[in-house]
Amino acid sequence: MYELKEEYLTGIEQIDNEHRILFEIADEIYQLCQNDFVPDKYDHIVNLLQRLKEYAIMHFDHEEEYMESIQYKKMFTQKIQHDNFKRKLETMDLEIIDDNQDKAVEELLKFVTDWLVNHIMVTDKQIAE
Repeated sequence: MYELKEEYLTGIEQIDNEHRILFEIADEIYQLCQNDFVPDKYDHIVNLLQRLKEYAIMHFDHEEEYMESIQYKKMFTQKIQHDNFKRKLETMDLEIIDDNQDKAVEELLKFVTDWLVNHIMVTDKQIAE
C-alpha cells in the first residue's frame, strides 16, 4: 500500500532511496494497523517506533549533510522540521500506547503519512531545484 511513487522523487538518488525505506516502514505500520489477528500490538508498535526513530535520524543526518554540501539556503528550516519529527517520536508516551494500541498505531500511521507526503512534496523536492 505504501510505496515511494514517482511524484515523490526528488531526483537526488541517496535521498530518494532513503525515502523509499521510510515508506516501507510506513507500510509496515499500515499492515499492523490492518492486522486484526494480532491482539496485543504493543511490542510491534514499540519496535516500529524504534526503527523509525533510528532510520529517520540517519536519513536526516544524510539529508542535512547533502544540503550543507550544496549550501542549500533553506537548510535551517529543514533542520527545524527534522528536529520536530524526532521530538514527536521521542515524546510518544508508551503507557498511553499500551492502553489504546489500535488508536496509537492509527495515530502513528497518520503522523508518518502526513509527514512523508507533506515534507517530501513541499520541502524536500525544493532541495533539488
